[in-house]
Amino acid sequence: MAQNIVVIGSQWGDEGKGKIVDWLAEQTGGVVRFQGGHNAGHTLVVGGKKTVLRLIPSGILHENLTCYIGSGVVVSPEALLGEIDELVAAGVKNVEQRLKIAPTCPLILPYHIALDQAREASRGAGKIGTTGRGIGPAYEDKVARRSVRAGDLADLDKVAEKVKTNLALYNVQLKHLHGAQTVDFDEVMDKIRSFRDRVLPMLHDVANTLYEKNRKGEKLLFEGAQGTLLDIDYGTYPFVTSSNCLAGAASAGAGVPPQMLNYVLGIVKAYTTRVGSGPFPTELFDDIGAGLAERGHEFGSVTGRARRCGWFDAAALKRSIQINGITGMCITKLDVMDGMDEVKICTGYTLADGSHSDILPFGADAVAGCTPVYETMAGWKEPTFGVKSYDKLPENAKRYLKRIEEVCGAPVAMVSTGPDREETIVIQHPFA
Repeated sequence: MAQNIVVIGSQWGDEGKGKIVDWLAEQTGGVVRFQGGHNAGHTLVVGGKKTVLRLIPSGILHENLTCYIGSGVVVSPEALLGEIDELVAAGVKNVEQRLKIAPTCPLILPYHIALDQAREASRGAGKIGTTGRGIGPAYEDKVARRSVRAGDLADLDKVAEKVKTNLALYNVQLKHLHGAQTVDFDEVMDKIRSFRDRVLPMLHDVANTLYEKNRKGEKLLFEGAQGTLLDIDYGTYPFVTSSNCLAGAASAGAGVPPQMLNYVLGIVKAYTTRVGSGPFPTELFDDIGAGLAERGHEFGSVTGRARRCGWFDAAALKRSIQINGITGMCITKLDVMDGMDEVKICTGYTLADGSHSDILPFGADAVAGCTPVYETMAGWKEPTFGVKSYDKLPENAKRYLKRIEEVCGAPVAMVSTGPDREETIVIQHPFA
């Protein structure tokens, strides 16, 4: 039996992780975010009511559950407190009391946002497609060992010294490299003072608590953000996010040993989407792609940006399965495929040199040279929306799921047939 589960996105993000984390959370002693920042939007629908979370783990709607933010996450205190206030206004109880933040989390401050936006504006046609929320610069500070970390808030003199040093670096770049407005020291410190007293009580030794919970036999759920193909090392670099999105990152990002990660649940959309810039081999530029976008409501929950849509890419998923060690898959948005005459699965690529590959290569240039090789299957006309039993799915939909299993080499454990918590088919329960 799996005691702890890591939930990760297996494509380019936006696979529907939030719903599945929320669905599994009730059976756990805690939900843990281990990487990313508030550039990740996790949409939950419970009883028809929609909630969008960005930093706070998707288990927060279960009112007796404690949620944890590990040190692999870069935290914007302003975004965090805004999100807490939204949840409280919506009737969620004791959010601040149930949220525990590692003191080792790097903070996102105004100068990170300013540089992120100035850089993206300077790139012109070469834009990476960042959300402009300061995520990348905050991770740069972490690696350069100059972060203001959450635990530093206990000593404002120390914080002021770090901010002054960092602004000397950031303002030179803003002014002389990008011709942008510089950031004022006093304004940054005023902002820090404004959130300090609310953040400090939430700081907690997350790693030790998770270890003790595991030792007592409590189940834990580790919630990934973004998707594998946006991973800083293994994604379509440089069109990637700034953190490691793989299942293995849960160990470092939450501060737990690898032996605690018992089951990897890969969330997989029944077709493929990508937001922002970067290569996308199966992208559709026709009415079929537009139809997927319309039926799937493919707009970013945080940014509102339209997502690019394409056929299911099994060769890309195969890469994700290998590098994550995916135990089982949850296929989401199957209902978006309803009513199509035929559906296609990309089983491999013809590469730029004319050779064939059945797995996604590394790096943007290599992926840009991939021409997809498709297998065509009959679609289904019967609706799958809201179906809660595998046996009641249309036969062609079941054939589609089976073929995905065969090509990718991992079993389908769950199927999501709608956004609500209850619209879920369980074939093999991850905790079973």
